[in-house]
Amino acid sequence: MTFVGRLATSASFASLRSTTRQTARLLCTHDAGKVDANTRTPRSAYRRTTAAIGLGLSKALHTSDTLEDSPWLIVGLGNPGARYDGTRHNVGFQVLDTLAGRLGVSLGRAQDKALQSRATIAGQQVVLAKPITFMNVSGEAVGKLTRYYKIPSHKVLVVHDDLDLPTGKVRLRARGGHGGHNGMRSITQHLKGSQDFPRLKIGIGRPAGQLPVASFVLQAFNKAEATEVDIAVQECCDIIHSIMAVGLEKALSGVRA
Repeated sequence: MTFVGRLATSASFASLRSTTRQTARLLCTHDAGKVDANTRTPRSAYRRTTAAIGLGLSKALHTSDTLEDSPWLIVGLGNPGARYDGTRHNVGFQVLDTLAGRLGVSLGRAQDKALQSRATIAGQQVVLAKPITFMNVSGEAVGKLTRYYKIPSHKVLVVHDDLDLPTGKVRLRARGGHGGHNGMRSITQHLKGSQDFPRLKIGIGRPAGQLPVASFVLQAFNKAEATEVDIAVQECCDIIHSIMAVGLEKALSGVRA
């Protein structure tokens, strides 16, 4: 939490303390069964009650600090296994592999249904993750990771393919629906229905003719498309660095660092 945030929070808790004391006095006198003319409260009961209420306030403040101090979770979506390498549905994996290479870390440790690694980007602690569930149940891994690292949804950045964007087009969004993407649908479900998590989309285009979408997304890019996607993957890594360096809001407005 920032210094200003702490001041604001402290002010809020200070304003509550007076009410807390009054509440404690009323609770104690009620429990005592007798209220004298001066509404005097048994000292031991008063202290126990104010301590209990104060403990609750302290835990609330600690929880707020913990969430703000938690790392970012950066998730690339795809299907596990060599047979899916280089396919349209696996561009999220491609971004995470490239980002890990830039950072000099390896996504080789399997935990909570994901290959993952800890790293630092522009001074921010991050967890890089590639779910080893299949795409349609990616949320199983994301849900486990957010609970393990105590990461709030607004610090979960998901990188995934998008049929509705031209091949190689990159788009950053702060929140939104799943747009028919089964991996994103699963993640939303496992984040208790929250759509308030940023996502970085890479366009893969739509199939021509009568080719089913399910078959199209499992195809490899042709040579020309692969070149465009390679450029998009590097752009995604730059955007992720910018989010960590200048914040999500500025990155959304186009600021790059």
